[in-house]
Amino acid sequence: MSPELFYDEARIAIIPMGFCFPGQDAKGGDLPPRRECAARWHGDLFAALPQVDLILAVGAYAQAFHLGAARGKNLQETMLNWRAHLTTARTPRVFPLPHPSWRNNAWLKKNPWFEADLLPALRREVGKVL
Repeated sequence: MSPELFYDEARIAIIPMGFCFPGQDAKGGDLPPRRECAARWHGDLFAALPQVDLILAVGAYAQAFHLGAARGKNLQETMLNWRAHLTTARTPRVFPLPHPSWRNNAWLKKNPWFEADLLPALRREVGKVL
């Protein structure tokens, strides 16, 4: 996707789970997003968007919010079921993705199917909605 398309606010929305920086933990990592933020703002925000066809749920907090009980017990289980999440009758469709954190680098190396199978499907699905 070109930078022009990525930054086209009429076609792409990047919506955080929290709407403020939650601070850092003792190891210097970000704290989890504050729970009240998504509960308070996401409903109104998504209702105001003209048409949402596909949600890329990046990370465990976004997956928990958008997939609910359909989310797996852990990242591995959720990601292995990515096809089922994508093909459910839910509207908008939800595509789970791991958080782009250095903490997930080991997971990505242990799961070459992510790059071989999931990323091409992600490109196709994003292409369809754009």
